[in-house]
Amino acid sequence: MIAWLTLAMLFMTCCIVVARYALNIGSIAMQEAVMYMHGIVFMLGIPYTLKHQGHVRVDIFHQKLSTKGKACVDTFGTLVFLLPVAMFLFLSSLDYVAFSWSVHETSAMPGGLPGVFVIKTLIPAMAILLFLQGIAELLRNWVILVGKTSHEDKV
Repeated sequence: MIAWLTLAMLFMTCCIVVARYALNIGSIAMQEAVMYMHGIVFMLGIPYTLKHQGHVRVDIFHQKLSTKGKACVDTFGTLVFLLPVAMFLFLSSLDYVAFSWSVHETSAMPGGLPGVFVIKTLIPAMAILLFLQGIAELLRNWVILVGKTSHEDKV
């Protein structure tokens, strides 16, 4: 779904550019819709990217490690960095999002979109999804660490 939203965002951005420069028409609502879509793609894409091992990492050492060595490094990184950061993001965003909900925050721009508070809710949602994916990564690495040696380690 995120990939399709990215395609919609690309199409809408092209429409905005054509409308602005060819037709001399501007739309704050369309510009904000692109920003909303970008926020959705980014916030929901973070845990998905972690699931598919797509985050940037320094592979100079990681690529030379055995499967169990990689699992050890990934477990350490998850426990020391990923889970604490996810918890921090969740806890630090709660007041920010709660205030936005309390005032039903809308766009500050005339003609902008309502529902800024809904989009801001993606911050703690992303943190929860990231935390849950971190737990899944821990469990996956635990199975590797306590399981039988893989064929890759024997070669």
